[in-house]
This record gives sequence, C-alpha cells and structure tokens, in this order.
Amino acid sequence: MKLRRLITRYMLTAALPLALAGCASTQVPPARYDVVIRGGTLYDGTGAAPVMGDVAINGDRIVAVGTVEGAGRSEISARGMAVAPGFINMLSWATESLIVDPRSQSDIRQGVTLEVMGEGWSMGPVNAKMKADEIARQGDLKFPIEWTTLGDYLTYLETRGVATNVASFVGAATVRVHELGEGDVDPSPEQLARMRTLVREAMNEGAMGVGSSLIYAPGSYAETNELVALTSEAARCGGMYISHMRSEGDRIEQAIAELIEISRRSGAPAEIYHLKMAGRDNHAKREAVVRQIEAARSEGLRITADMYTYTAGATGLDAAMPTWVQAGGVEAWIERLKDPAMRARVAAEMKAPGSDWENLYHGAGADKMILTGFKNPALKSLTGRTLAEVAAMRNQSPEQAAMDLVIEDGSRVGTVYFLMSEDNVREQVKLPWMSFGSDAASQSAEGVFLKSGAHPRTYGNFARLLGRYVRDEQLIPLEEAVHRLSGLPARNLSIAERGALKPGHFADVVVFDPATIADTATFEDPHRYAVGMRDVFVNGVAALRNGEPTGETPGRAVRGPGFNRCN
Repeated sequence: MKLRRLITRYMLTAALPLALAGCASTQVPPARYDVVIRGGTLYDGTGAAPVMGDVAINGDRIVAVGTVEGAGRSEISARGMAVAPGFINMLSWATESLIVDPRSQSDIRQGVTLEVMGEGWSMGPVNAKMKADEIARQGDLKFPIEWTTLGDYLTYLETRGVATNVASFVGAATVRVHELGEGDVDPSPEQLARMRTLVREAMNEGAMGVGSSLIYAPGSYAETNELVALTSEAARCGGMYISHMRSEGDRIEQAIAELIEISRRSGAPAEIYHLKMAGRDNHAKREAVVRQIEAARSEGLRITADMYTYTAGATGLDAAMPTWVQAGGVEAWIERLKDPAMRARVAAEMKAPGSDWENLYHGAGADKMILTGFKNPALKSLTGRTLAEVAAMRNQSPEQAAMDLVIEDGSRVGTVYFLMSEDNVREQVKLPWMSFGSDAASQSAEGVFLKSGAHPRTYGNFARLLGRYVRDEQLIPLEEAVHRLSGLPARNLSIAERGALKPGHFADVVVFDPATIADTATFEDPHRYAVGMRDVFVNGVAALRNGEPTGETPGRAVRGPGFNRCN
C-alpha cells in the first residue's frame, strides 16, 4: 500500500511540469505595447525613402520603429497603407471653431495633428475692451472669452479637450490693439516698450514667435521698425517671424524685401504665409520671387514659406477697400461707408491698383469674388453668389454693392477671391523650403458651420496635395511631401520630439491609403470631407479610427522654444 502511494505521488509529480507546460503553451504572452501598427510603408518624416515596418506606441510616445517584436494591446494592420508622422497645419484659423466643436473634423480627417495659429491676430493677450469688441462682433460661432493671455487660451483649449494639438504665434496686430487701439497711429517709446513686454510674456507662455498680417487694418499700420522691435523680442527667446506680407501682388518684391530686412535686423528666422503671386497682372513674377528668396537663403538667412493648394484665396471685403477707411475698427469703417463723399472716394480707389494697400478687388474682379460668410440672417441667401451677381440683383455697381453688404452685415463679409495661376501652384509645390497651411478653420460639415459657406481648402488642402499633386501629377515623391507636412515645419518651429516616426517622439501618427487619399470639397459644394485617411493618433490616442472620429480629445498645447525660459 505504501509502495502504491509512492508510485502515485511520483507519477503526479512527474506529470505536473508537463501539465503546466501544456497550460503555458496555450496562454497569450502579456502585451508589451499599447498599440502596434503592423506592416505599413513607413514614411518617417525626414524625406528618406520609405521602408516596410511596424510602429509601437506606449502611452503618448513612439517606442519602437521597424520590426517590432512583442504584441500590442491594440494591433492595427497597415498592410498596403502609408504610415507617417502627423501633419502640421502651418496656418490654421481653428481659433474659434475648436471652441465650438473640438473634434477638428475637417483637418483630422486629412491627418493634421497640430494646428498652428496666429496670422497677425492671436487669441491673447486681450484686455477688457478687446474682449467686449470681439464678443460684440461674433457671427455664427458664439462663445465666452474666458482667458486673457495667449498662454491662458492654449491651456483653455487643452483643458476643455481638443482632438488635435494646438500652437500659436502672438499676433503683431493683437499686441498693437492692446496698447494703441485700432487707429492708424504710431506707438510712443513707452507704448512700444509695453508692446515688446507683451511679446516677451507671450513667448514665455509658449508662443512660436511673432505673426503679422500686413494688408489688413490695423496690422497694416505697423511700420517696419515696429515689427523689427517686436520680432527682436521673439528672436531673443528662440522664436521666428511669420507674415502675411504687405503685398502678394503688385508690390510683392518690396514686401519680400521688408520680410528679409525684419529677419536680418531682428535675428529671427522668417516665413512667408501662403506664398502666391496674386492678381492677373502678377502671375509672371514667380521666378523672380523664388530667386529673391533663395538669394536670402544663400546669404545664410533662414527664409521659408508655406502655401495652400488652390488658385483662390479667402478673406473679407476689407481686402477690397483701402485701409484708411477702416481705421478705428469695423464700427468706424461702417460709419464712414454711410457718408456719400467717403463712398465716392472708396469706390474710385477700388477701381485702381492700390498705391499703398493690397487691392484684391482689382486683382480678382467682381465676377471672381464669391461671397461665403454673412452673420446677418437676411443676407445668408447670398452665400455662394459672386459680387458681380449680387450687384446685378441690386442694380448697383459692384463697388457700391460691396460697401452696402459690409454695412448691412456689420462685418467684413467672408469672400473667396480667384487670384492665382494653377501653373504657379504646381511649381511652388516643388520648392524644398515650402510647407503647407489651410488658412482656414478646422470644423465639421454639420450644425452651425453649415450656416456659412467655406473655401474648399477648409476640408481638402492636405489631401489635395497628397492626391492630386503627389499621386496623380507626380510633382514630388510622397516621402518628400510627408517631410514637408511634418519634419520641415517642426524644425522651422523649433518643436522638439514631433514631426518624425522616431522612438522617443510623441505618438502623432497617421495611417492613410496613398491610392485613394483625395479632396472632395469644391467651391460649389465646399462642406465635404476628404477621403483616404484611415487612422490618426494624437499623443498615442486614436482620434480617428477607420476614417471616423472617435470622440477622443487627446490634443495638447505645444509650446514654443521660449516656454518658461523667456523673462
């Protein structure tokens, strides 16, 4: 009996490791990663040739690129797809749209993971009068202003939740209005000193640099020395200067010369917002403009540019009228437009090239100006019509119709201007120092956003680059396009740990089908999403899965090089 028990115990003991081994062989090993994107064609953001491989993500970081051993809690097949760093929108007007709808649908569906704001105007610093004026002037998008500084605004977006990352320049016009109001005046030494302090404070809060917009009042009232002074403060903090120049048409060479001068004197790198040769008489200037920029680059100045991929721009009817009539703000502008003598003078100036202002009305013509944005409900039926059509409906000249629309709407009236040459757009896409910006909000094709028209670049700027100009027309290879959507702008902005598929970088990663990515928005039907973008991760969290927003809001404020170091 004792022998039998010993034999039984031996058999059980011997069998136990085999049983355990069998059990272990059926278990799934613990996941090493949160997400693994498997088997995609990797475009790493540097411009290097693509390779097949995997990307592993833990938390908010990329932790492995290449052949990834080990499982992810979430495994995503990217076979037949392109995998790239998230795209950077160098000129975003998502300042208000992200407050109203944080999903950032029009851009996230194109792979944008960082919205860079601040073209002349920024959401801070604002004083009590500026807050009151902004609230009174709001159109379809209405929201309280619960911040004062630019840093506060960025934190406000991050805290409320937003799908994309956000960054901003401090607006030169914003700083000017803060201290001088909206009139055509020069700052005193004391006022300029306060303006410089505001720039320095914004840089310490994370601004990317100083942004100007010099065809619009009141930003147009700033002289070169004022802009040099403000940009010098940004340069001390590692920031850059970026500008919608004083002219993109008749005086574009002089405007570029001013930007180069500001860069040289301040010590800051400089970028040209939405480079173009605007107006029918200026399309032939492209080669001279490129030579001018490349001469400055050869001198050692870092001059770059961005663009949108369309032949029409979008702004307001303020760009159709001289800036002197707009001094003091929109309310003062409207009052002047009610004066018959003022109207006659404005109409006369609208018909000729602007001698000291950028006349987009003359550059496009009333039949090439589509009205897109009204805040007066009684005028919304005119959305999508040209200024020439509206003038004919009203039995007025286009000049008189434009002035009356501003009065009746109480706003600048959103307007699309057809100004550029398709051949120039194609040639600019090829420039190695060119990045891309939508110059538009990031919004949804639903709800309040449908109350106004839009420029199709709102929904299609980046997809149009990848589909039409890269895949279909083969102007540049896909790896170069990805670089100029990610690594190049990240470097220009001095943003660390973004813009590349690299271990240690933040996990802003996009997965798209290079065979199908395309814009679908048109000028006739602009509220249409792009197609072909499948998955978008922002800081390691899926904001877009299988082409649809997840509702997650993982975006963060991305701060500039002076953050907490510029005193």
